[in-house]
Amino acid sequence: MRKILAIDQGTTLTKAYLLDEAGGFTEVGRLPHQTMHPQAGWVEQDAEALLHNIQTLIRMAGKFDALALAHQGETVVASDAETGLPLYPAIVWQDQRTQAWLEEERLKGLEQETLSRAGLPLDAYFSASKLRWLFHEVPAVKAAYQANRLRLSTSDAFFVSRLTGHYSTDTSSASRTSLANLHTANWDDHLCDRFGVPTATLPTIRPTVADFGRLSIGSESDGAPLVAVVVDQQAALFGHQCQQAGDMKITFGTGAFALALTGEKPHLHAGDGLLPTLAWTLPSRAGGVVNTTYAVDGGMYTAGAAIEWLKGLGLFSDYAELSTYQGPSALARGLVFVPALAGLACPYWDRHAAGQWMGMRQDTTKADLCRAVVEGIALRAAEIVDTLSAIQPHLGQLSIDGGITKNPYFCQFFTDLLQRPVTVFSHADITSLGTARLGSLALDSAAFQPAELLQQVYQPGAPTLAALRPRFHQALNMCRGWFSS
Repeated sequence: MRKILAIDQGTTLTKAYLLDEAGGFTEVGRLPHQTMHPQAGWVEQDAEALLHNIQTLIRMAGKFDALALAHQGETVVASDAETGLPLYPAIVWQDQRTQAWLEEERLKGLEQETLSRAGLPLDAYFSASKLRWLFHEVPAVKAAYQANRLRLSTSDAFFVSRLTGHYSTDTSSASRTSLANLHTANWDDHLCDRFGVPTATLPTIRPTVADFGRLSIGSESDGAPLVAVVVDQQAALFGHQCQQAGDMKITFGTGAFALALTGEKPHLHAGDGLLPTLAWTLPSRAGGVVNTTYAVDGGMYTAGAAIEWLKGLGLFSDYAELSTYQGPSALARGLVFVPALAGLACPYWDRHAAGQWMGMRQDTTKADLCRAVVEGIALRAAEIVDTLSAIQPHLGQLSIDGGITKNPYFCQFFTDLLQRPVTVFSHADITSLGTARLGSLALDSAAFQPAELLQQVYQPGAPTLAALRPRFHQALNMCRGWFSS
């Protein structure tokens, strides 16, 4: 029986699952890694440690027929082409060290160019400015370039090169860098020049499902092909079985990321704060032609991270405490939390915004503060759904997954805000499932289907909460630009 190994190299864990053609979907393992914060706003990880976890899980999986890999998306690595070793820690998508440089370049017109060519605003979230920083600020990177041995890439290309010997990325990954042309899915020489990133150091761009080489790491499955590489959020979109224009998913992890399919053409920037992106490029069953599907992305930097921040402050000890609330919501009582602990992403793209509670009184309790945070995450997510709905008036299914979706209070609150049904996938690793299903397309004309995929549909209650949403927007507007001075 044929098996696909899916590895999801995420922000906090690396996870692996096997999906077989009969629908069996079994966990191989999950391994944590450390995140370092050497300076305020800097977020780094050990690229070699991330790779080691991937290799360990491949060996744990035993014998399989093909490998598919999902990754963090905008996280970047500089490495030596001869030794394969990283030249600096991986700079994680959350890192903000380049924001000041980007603000200067915004005044010089760079944002107009990234919007028109890559479809992306200027933000430290995307890979280009992080790659520029590596090239201009790290002596070992400069030395490798002078010796014609430098590789600059999103983390997936580093992993692929060490697993198979091929230095490649896919279209979905390239579309998150601000260095690839959204229309051609090729590196854009003009953008590379504007960011100061040599095009020659970047990996080859392949379709999402393609031949990325064969494993060679000393495992039982050496020789098995690596058949799919994809950004984790796009993998989750496929895992949610979103197939038609208008289908939308939101994955609630460290941040929360909503993607809605738009079809064969990108949604070009229209001042709405949404990000056009490549969902995936898949092989056609007719003559090897590839089919590109586009999506729009609306994200928030802080979701699960706000819950962990609360826990670190000692405001609660057990996650169950966040789902047992009774009586009027915090919002109904005038208490609001804006989850802008790392700034605001879609539709504002304001890194100067500040997280805040509004409406505290002397009788406000720890439980009240926690409830407001849970509600604040839902309120920001509902705002993103509104933004997406404006360009897709006839949205299809809306499904969500991720840690906080295990909280029934959150799910019902979110559904009541939207006043539309919301499907919650109960499987904890929908990203891994989507990765595996994409990989299975290299083995079969149709993606492998899991034998069981449990889901719960929440139905909206009375529209009382929806009527209170302007209160949240009032608080949000007060936190914008807080750190601009």
